[in-house]
Amino acid sequence: MKSVTLYRPVSIDKALNDFDRYMESFFGDSPLTPAMRSGNFVPAADIRENDEGYTIDVELPGYDEKSVEVHADGRTLTIESKKAEETEKKEDNFVLRERRSSSFSRSFRLPEDADRESISARFKNGILSLEIKKQAEAKKRLIEIESK
Repeated sequence: MKSVTLYRPVSIDKALNDFDRYMESFFGDSPLTPAMRSGNFVPAADIRENDEGYTIDVELPGYDEKSVEVHADGRTLTIESKKAEETEKKEDNFVLRERRSSSFSRSFRLPEDADRESISARFKNGILSLEIKKQAEAKKRLIEIESK
């Protein structure tokens, strides 16, 4: 009996991902820079900006809102789960196993104009969406100079 194997063409994805992480750590302070990743699973994220604020969409298939926590500490926004990986049944014999759902932690550095008090989160169809409003810009004002 022949087994099914996964064909992986030679690619430079891993090298590019490592290079991206290096560049992020070097240039680091761009808006919503990924600040830290930990665990074997790193959820994919899309980050969008418009005039009103930022949106972060994070793919979390197999998770629900009860197994995920979002924390804001200063300019660091952290998404994490302490979910234990599912144990396999003894009678199961995996031919291919790619799907995982385990603990993870992913942090982003918020830009200075992010209103940390306005962060809201919504979970739907395996996507965690975070909305972050921008702070109102401080209005320019004229300061009178007194003479003594």
